[in-house]
Amino acid sequence: MILPYDAGAERPRRAGGADLGIPYDSVPDAFRRRAARTPAAVAVAGAGEELTYGELDRRSDAWADVLVARGMLPGDRVLVCLERSVSLVVGLLAILKASAAYLPVDLGEAPARLSGIIADADVRLALCDEAGAGVLATHDVPVLLTGRLDGTPTDTTPAATPDPTAPTPPGGPLPPGESPAPAPRPRPEDVACVMYTSGSTGRPKGVLVPHRAVLNLVHEPNYVTLDARDRLLQLAPVAFDAATFEIWGALLNGARLEVAPPGPLGAAGLGGLLRERGITVLWLTAALFHRQIDHDAGSLGPLRVLLAGGDVLSVEHVRRLRAAAPDLRVVNGYGPTEATTFSLCHRIAPDEEFPRSVPIGVPVQGTEAQLRDDSGAVVSEGAEGELWVAGAGVGLGYWRRPDLTAERFVTDTDGRTWYRTGDLARRRADGVHEFLGRIDGQVKLLGHRVEPGEIENLLAEHPPIGQAAVGVRTNLVGDPKLVAWVTLTGPLDRRALRARLRRELPEYMVPTLFAAVDALPVTANGKVDRNALPTPDWRRKEHYV
Repeated sequence: MILPYDAGAERPRRAGGADLGIPYDSVPDAFRRRAARTPAAVAVAGAGEELTYGELDRRSDAWADVLVARGMLPGDRVLVCLERSVSLVVGLLAILKASAAYLPVDLGEAPARLSGIIADADVRLALCDEAGAGVLATHDVPVLLTGRLDGTPTDTTPAATPDPTAPTPPGGPLPPGESPAPAPRPRPEDVACVMYTSGSTGRPKGVLVPHRAVLNLVHEPNYVTLDARDRLLQLAPVAFDAATFEIWGALLNGARLEVAPPGPLGAAGLGGLLRERGITVLWLTAALFHRQIDHDAGSLGPLRVLLAGGDVLSVEHVRRLRAAAPDLRVVNGYGPTEATTFSLCHRIAPDEEFPRSVPIGVPVQGTEAQLRDDSGAVVSEGAEGELWVAGAGVGLGYWRRPDLTAERFVTDTDGRTWYRTGDLARRRADGVHEFLGRIDGQVKLLGHRVEPGEIENLLAEHPPIGQAAVGVRTNLVGDPKLVAWVTLTGPLDRRALRARLRRELPEYMVPTLFAAVDALPVTANGKVDRNALPTPDWRRKEHYV
């Protein structure tokens, strides 16, 4: 069972909470305290269903009891394969209350990639709806199906004949008459979620995000104010770390979380939804930000705050939005998944000019940023350098990747852990940072981080492709698209290539256009010269797969 929260008891704060001025040990701790203050306020709403804070607390307790009864242990990974819904929010909170960690995946995830994630993460259980159950039908993972009648999950794992002499397996049913032991409450350094990102070797890597990192993101943020008067839209896919801000930014600040309908939402549909639900705070990827302004910048006017990021914001689009909605507060947010959604943010001033680009701003609360050269030394003021970030938002490293963790998460002589972002930046005299691009070839597209090497490795395994290079180029109407330049040793079966890519990659990582070249251009040190790759001919139909 899940122990009830005692609103009158003050628990001692551990390192990671007290040291950062955060009066909570974990996400469930913060939520329980919020629910105790405003139990009758609506916490989450969507698809004609809504739950108050008190109801969400009780229902997630019940779901957490089911997880504990199934043998979930602290730190176990629970796969979450759910469409956007109230049940998704209940499930995430229940997993954390059970002291487990949630591992979200998109329903449209490529089967081969999904299998790899399940195996790599040693997933013990999956929480899903009917759609998610269909996705997982061919994967070897026990499933709990969220019920829609009594609000409790339904176990769909086939029952096995019990062996009275055998110990209870993790994730298996308890012997008759026994109750599960109470789940220990999570601590600041315990893993809250595992977010898989694209890997340069072709192997996705799981980022370990602790509770204190989520709390730091949304507890008294310096980049936005959030309170009980706000309504936040949950629009981002749950496997995208923007959802971390949307969900916990609302629920840990007493706001109302409005869940968008499942599936893609066009610009007109988003504008209508913002008006219908009375949304006050919205997060959009740069691509959706640009699309919405192109469609109807005025549709964003009723918002109080608009946060955007995941890629470089267009100066022209920011100017157009300010003209259409002069009272709207716009925030440009920057941060890798390894540092929990936002590391730096820039609150754009109403009359601010942008001589070069929209800045990424200053560190968020509990965060420090430095620019360093190739040797790791801090660069002089105004010079370019790799952006390193430290503080409460930095994750614990990569799951089962000690080599990569040691490379990217560096501990200094003072015991602080710095994450090397791989991004180039410059700090202005006023302390504001400007983003200058990637050090390596990693790119962002539609808010997703894409490692070209993962796609290139897969293409190189598909005869008759010899070598491959992948990058982002702007098409004839100004939209960024993935392009693959390939060398061929024979005729290319484009239908077979497309089928394979869709089996093994998410849709946003499948190149739009393929350009055959005699050889890939290289630099003097033998690396592919991506800047010298030829401009693709978007009009040639044979370039599309």
